[in-house]
Formats: sequence, C-alpha cells, structure tokens
Amino acid sequence: MAEIKVMASAAFKEAYLELAPEFERSSGHKVVTQWVPSVQMMSRLKGGETTDLVVMSAASLAELVEHGMIDPGNRFDLAKSGISVAVKAGAARPDISSGEALKRAVLAAKSIVYSTGPSGIYLAGLFERMGIAGEIQHKIKQVQGEPAGASVARGEAEIGFQQTSELLPVPGIDVIGPLPADVQQITVFSAGLHVAASQPDAARALVRFLTAPAAASVIRKKGMEPA
Repeated sequence: MAEIKVMASAAFKEAYLELAPEFERSSGHKVVTQWVPSVQMMSRLKGGETTDLVVMSAASLAELVEHGMIDPGNRFDLAKSGISVAVKAGAARPDISSGEALKRAVLAAKSIVYSTGPSGIYLAGLFERMGIAGEIQHKIKQVQGEPAGASVARGEAEIGFQQTSELLPVPGIDVIGPLPADVQQITVFSAGLHVAASQPDAARALVRFLTAPAAASVIRKKGMEPA
C-alpha cells in the first residue's frame, strides 16, 4: 500500500471527494490531499515544496512543466468547467442572457465577488475588455481559500462569479446560470506528476481512476464535464 500525496485546487474538489474514497477502497492505497488556492500552490511548489500529484488548471500546470517541476510526459486532463453566476438565495436574479446584459448587471450590482483563481483572472480581463474595470473596482472583493459563493451567502456581495463546480455545493445561494456563451470561458483542470514524486506508480493509478469512463458521471453531477 502506498500513501499518495496530492496538492489540489478547489474546482475539482466535489468530484474528487466522491471518487478518491472509491479509489482507496479498490486499490488499497491511501490518498492524502491538501486543498490549496492556485496562487498559493504556485508559490509553494516554485519555492521547493514537493508532492506526488498536482491538480490545478491546465494553464498553471503548463507553467510548472516549464519550470521543470511537473513531468511533461505525465500530465493528464481531468475535467473542464465554465464560470457561473450566483446571488443570495431568494434574491432578485439579474439578466445575464448576453454579454451586454451581464455588463449591465455588473454595473448595477452594489458589490461583486470572485476568486483569485482562474475564473477571477479571466473576469478581471473580461471587465477590462468591457471597459468597466475602473468603474467597478471599488465594489469588487476577491477571495482566496473559500468559495466566492460563501461571501454571497453571507450578504457580503450581491453577485458572485466562480467555476460552476465551486458554486453548486455552497448553501444559501442561487446559481442563476453560466456566463453567456459570448463571454464564457471554459477552463480545463489537469493532474500532473511531480518530478520528485515518491509514489509515482500509485499516483498514476489514481489518475487512471479519475479519468476512467466510470468517473464521468460523477464529474458531470458535480458541474463539470470530463476532459
């Protein structure tokens, strides 16, 4: 039996939490997972911290490959996810049917929250391209280490944005839908074997389990699509 150390960002968390125990039962291996915001993960790994398997956005994983920390021959796409919009449960639902409607909703909102992860990076760029970044800067809150939806549920933000898979499990909010197609961003989340992995074979077995056809229904149930 091997103990597999995994460092992962939260977007894949809900599917992973259902699939990992099944892997442990079927394989006899133990999985020890740290849930780390992407920004912190990049800093820790570049600072020399090691693990067996890294799970994060494909773009960030590619950066770690370039830095020689992830084996380029052992990176695997797991799932893909779009960004959704949430309001406090029972609150009025703004029109987000098009990019222009979304722009009006964001301008009208008293407060906005998104994360420091891939969805937040994309939204900051989107609002720049819409020409409203300066106008809304004072009412934006960025969160790290908890879902953006939690701030919405507590009433700290009127409208929240994050990966669909990270909003769905948050109590006290209504997920009113995905970003409209003309401004949607699909992020691929991937797993990569650390070059200093102490349990490479067991880590690869975990990846095979997470990417097997049997895992697809769990991934879809949790608001993502198999990659």
